[in-house]
Amino acid sequence: MHESTIRRLIGYHRNPGQRPAIGACVRFASSLLAALLATAGAAWAESPFFEVRALDSATSRGVPLVDIEMVNGVRYVTDSDGRAAILEPGLEGRRVFFTVKSHGYEYPADGFGFRGFVADLRPGGRKQIVLRRLNIAERLYRVTGEGVYRESVLLGCPAPVEQPLLAGQVMGQDSVLALPYRGKLYWFWGDTQRPDYPLGQFRVSGATSLPPGRGGLDPAQGVNLSYFVGPDGFSRPMAPMTGNEQGAVWVGGLAVVPDEAGRATLVGGYARMKSLAEKLEQGLVRFDDVKQIFEKAKAIDLKETWRFPNGHPVEVAERGEGYLVFPNPFPTARVRATWMAVQDGAQYEAFTCLAPGARFEKAKSRVERDARGRVAWGWKKGCDPLGQAEEGELIKAGLLKANEAHFQLADAASGKPVRLHSGSFYWNDYLKAYVMIGLEIGGTSMLGEVWFARARSITGPWGKAVKIVTHDRYSFYNPTQHPFFDQAGGRIIYFEGTYADTFSGAPCPTPRYNYNQVMYRLDLADGRLRAAE
Repeated sequence: MHESTIRRLIGYHRNPGQRPAIGACVRFASSLLAALLATAGAAWAESPFFEVRALDSATSRGVPLVDIEMVNGVRYVTDSDGRAAILEPGLEGRRVFFTVKSHGYEYPADGFGFRGFVADLRPGGRKQIVLRRLNIAERLYRVTGEGVYRESVLLGCPAPVEQPLLAGQVMGQDSVLALPYRGKLYWFWGDTQRPDYPLGQFRVSGATSLPPGRGGLDPAQGVNLSYFVGPDGFSRPMAPMTGNEQGAVWVGGLAVVPDEAGRATLVGGYARMKSLAEKLEQGLVRFDDVKQIFEKAKAIDLKETWRFPNGHPVEVAERGEGYLVFPNPFPTARVRATWMAVQDGAQYEAFTCLAPGARFEKAKSRVERDARGRVAWGWKKGCDPLGQAEEGELIKAGLLKANEAHFQLADAASGKPVRLHSGSFYWNDYLKAYVMIGLEIGGTSMLGEVWFARARSITGPWGKAVKIVTHDRYSFYNPTQHPFFDQAGGRIIYFEGTYADTFSGAPCPTPRYNYNQVMYRLDLADGRLRAAE
């Protein structure tokens, strides 16, 4: 509408005697409304946000979890596509400095040592920043929680997943277990946060997704999770048990084995917890395909410490027989891969060098040796398994030599011991070896350092390791590989873990990312990994 027409309308309002006929007024009003809507539409079409996009210098891919902070402490964090949507009305049209930092990534420093950039904040403006990756593994995206692609949605950019803002009403989720089952990928987590109250759901959460190539996304893009939900739309309990028992329920050691009739069935172990350190009950669960829940199959004496499924098991064949091998944190326990055997504690075997029937008693332990004095390592029933800590005690007592050990992991660069807290171990076709993705306890951050190692046998010896992910005073616990996502003949592998401030001493939790799952990928052809050979 022309400016003169608007002025005439305003004039008619002020001088009633000059008003035209009602029809003309209606036409004028309609024209004015159309002009205003057109003007508003043009304004709305222009984004009110200033976009910052963080890119990986090696891959030109968006980097999630990059902190961008103004000098007054206002903090933005990039989403799973590396985007941040900046909206600061008081600073529009002004030059603003942002400090840049990100776990395992580095932004160039200026002459005063500040790592950051200056941007002219204006609606619709854009700034691209490039970070050098220090981690060997590449951070890809956040898998769970609210606002996985929030910034991208605000900026009008496409997101690869179907629910980029809130899936299953999940705000946060602890420790993932994932495996193929009945044509889908099944995902399970521990304690789960909800939007409407600080206390969430503590009886296991679950979801499914389609495998890559069968309707599912390329794992480099994301995971389309379809949650099992209750009537309120929130992630429902997958291990409700009787419903009135106290304590949180965790599951672990999930595997698919043949049942009594030879049908594939999903089974595992469970623990009902009073606290992080106190267990009320433990035993076996079996997944009911009709009810789509885990049901208690058998309780196991709390004094039993290892003869039940735990961790991330892998099936290994020996002399034509399939075994489930359980890492805790190293793979030192196994049982035949049938539901009947899983239920029978007497069928479990420990990988150990102790004499038949012997218990681990530190310096008093009885180590088995053959006639030549060689240590008799093997799978044995009726013995205690020996992990990294137990081996260390035997070496300290002079009962084992360092070169006779199987689990004394060390930094390939410095030779410094790496104490493993948890890990996953899977055969890799590209390397023709077992690959370990393990979490260190007490490293440069308490539970935030992830290591890579390889061995010809699942029982090792596991020796040299290379750090592939680091965190600055932040935890990334219970990382696990997803071998069903392997690409390029196993050259590219994927793993994820729980990003949380728990045990870390972090001064401030990362918004939205905290207590959620973050996905990484690792190129096994990277020359820096050769030190682990």
